[in-house]
Amino acid sequence: MCERCAWVGKEPIYIKYHDEEWGVPEWNPRALWEKLVLDGFQAGLSWLTILKKRDAFRAAFAEFDPHIVAEFNDTDITRLLGDAGIVRHRGKIEAAIKGARAWQAIEADQGFDHFLWSYVDGKPLQNNCKTFSDVPAFTDLSTQVSKDLKKRGFNFCGPTIVYAFMQAVGMVNDHQTTCFRHLQVQQK
Repeated sequence: MCERCAWVGKEPIYIKYHDEEWGVPEWNPRALWEKLVLDGFQAGLSWLTILKKRDAFRAAFAEFDPHIVAEFNDTDITRLLGDAGIVRHRGKIEAAIKGARAWQAIEADQGFDHFLWSYVDGKPLQNNCKTFSDVPAFTDLSTQVSKDLKKRGFNFCGPTIVYAFMQAVGMVNDHQTTCFRHLQVQQK
């Protein structure tokens, strides 16, 4: 049996997410936006809740195509508020739509991937946390990224959400050093 990060637990969907996705560097601009939106929806909830609803979120938000979501209107908001498969929170739904528009502007200007990855000079930060308690909830960098995203029009992207996002998309490797994925992700 291999050792995993302490937060994983025994839920199969969590194990799969940890073992295959979490911390792996993501460069696709659309996928980066999807993960940022999902992290925003997670605020106040468990990530497990979001993972279990991820397929429903993808269906509800046009496979997270920001060009389509940017065109969502009041009818779409009403539809989404009635969709039991997702988190039905008006503010978060409106933030996703507004974020799609902000994504379009950044993507056209410099590329959403370049915008985000420039904060870490294009390569993942390598932390060496031995225990889960060594992992910070946020950092000065996530605070700066949060401020910059908000200036660009994003919501539900505070420093803690942004740090979780940075971990998820591999901008920072916070797999515990005792976790079998730490070295694997470090080598990507």
